[in-house]
Amino acid sequence: MNISRRNLFKVGLAAGTVLSMPSILRAQASSSGARSVRMVKASDLRVFDPIWTATNITADHGAAIYDTLFSLDSQFMPQPQMVGRWDVSDDKRTYTFELRDGLSWHDGTPVTAADCVASIRRWGQVHPGGQLIVARAKDISKKDDKTFTIALKEPLGLLIDILADLTPPCLFIMREKDANRPATEQVTTTIGSGPFKFNEGLAKPGASITYDRNDKYVPRNEPSDGLAGGKIVNVDRIVWDVIADQQTAMAALQADEVDYFETPPADLFSMVESDSNLALEVLDKLGWDVILRMNCLQKPFDNVKARQAVLHLIDQEACMQAMYPDPKYVSTVTSIFGRDTLVSNDENTGWFKKGGDPDKAKQLFKEAGYAGEKVVILDPTDWHESDNASQLLAATLRKIGVNAELAPSDWGGLTTRRAKKEPVENGGWSMFITSESNYSLGNPLATPLLLANGDDAWYGWPKNEEYEALRTKWADAGTLDERKGMARKMQAIWWDYVGDVRLGTYVSPIARRKTLTGLIGMPQIVPMWNMQKASG
Repeated sequence: MNISRRNLFKVGLAAGTVLSMPSILRAQASSSGARSVRMVKASDLRVFDPIWTATNITADHGAAIYDTLFSLDSQFMPQPQMVGRWDVSDDKRTYTFELRDGLSWHDGTPVTAADCVASIRRWGQVHPGGQLIVARAKDISKKDDKTFTIALKEPLGLLIDILADLTPPCLFIMREKDANRPATEQVTTTIGSGPFKFNEGLAKPGASITYDRNDKYVPRNEPSDGLAGGKIVNVDRIVWDVIADQQTAMAALQADEVDYFETPPADLFSMVESDSNLALEVLDKLGWDVILRMNCLQKPFDNVKARQAVLHLIDQEACMQAMYPDPKYVSTVTSIFGRDTLVSNDENTGWFKKGGDPDKAKQLFKEAGYAGEKVVILDPTDWHESDNASQLLAATLRKIGVNAELAPSDWGGLTTRRAKKEPVENGGWSMFITSESNYSLGNPLATPLLLANGDDAWYGWPKNEEYEALRTKWADAGTLDERKGMARKMQAIWWDYVGDVRLGTYVSPIARRKTLTGLIGMPQIVPMWNMQKASG
């Protein structure tokens, strides 16, 4: 996400001023020691319902206080989590799940099958894979307090994989009375059954959020493996400090006032590496793709030739250099399924050219009948890297005669405006930059960015019925080889009608004090269990 799904990168920094920054946290920091961890996350936690929103900060909150039926191990294989036993009928249409012992809500009441049924139904309103399960379900119901079933109208071989998917909104299990609320309405309570409790008394929205160890949580017996296995909490308290200014956050990390900084700016990586007390660590090794969305409903990008022009125009290496100067963290990408996923491929990628192809782009804009229409690029100035790339994009378009105009705002303003389908004269838009996890891009049933169903698609609203016909059959592919074959066909179509344009891919390291160890490296979710803090 990252800005769409995870990180809200703030302003860039001048490296020479960091060491001289005064401490602002010392007065507000409580006594911590080895049993308390302070973290600076990518953005402020403003929404507490991990089904209502797909933002990763809320997904991280969900992973702390809620639990899941299944989780993915380090090999991305689904493993039971809240589920103790499960089986499927001979005709592959009825799945029966039995909850394991020891599950209870933070208020002391037991977790029941009814809670799970309500949670699946609510999640199934918004998650692409969940929508598929609900559409194919004949019935989702409880058998008794610990057992529930999903009865299907037709087999769905990927059902367990979908239940375990990490792409927000993840299937976090909520209390029945919370999950009975429509997915369009926010759940405002914070009572889960997970390894951490949300500390209401210490919550200071806009300043800090506090989680306490759930002493009554019963972890699984298996060793921790990815997000699966036993969720062992080794600290008593974790505090998320809200520090909007990256310079101040870095100073706090160096001063031992925080232990973890999620979005260190790229121009200060060398400073972290030179500090004997600090370390950079890449938790999500699959990384993120930077994606340019175009408004397929309005001129000029309602014309496929104009979208093809942008595809040929982009110089990925220049874009990534503008966003992330250190080349060891970036690379180019030509597959719609991300870089190095199981279904990444090179089908129909002849458009890719080092440095881009401005002459070809200019020709295609002419063939599209482009007549000088204004092209409005939404520019999130509080996401420094995207701001750089947006300015480069505008300059590149202007060089070939496109009337490109930046529309600067914060990310919140961008997310509001991108929902408008109207022409730019009526407050609409033409282009904006976002990003998505390579993990999610490897599964067209997980990410909305791989939808091409017009008005029901993600922002930009691409539409291609041939592509969608293949995507809807994805769940019925029996083997990985079949899915690889479908992926090649889907990609061939995508790059012809150009549902979006890729600007490159990157990994983003976190910065931590070396006394903080045991962080779990997985896509999308940053869990807080398993981490340990040594005395400084």
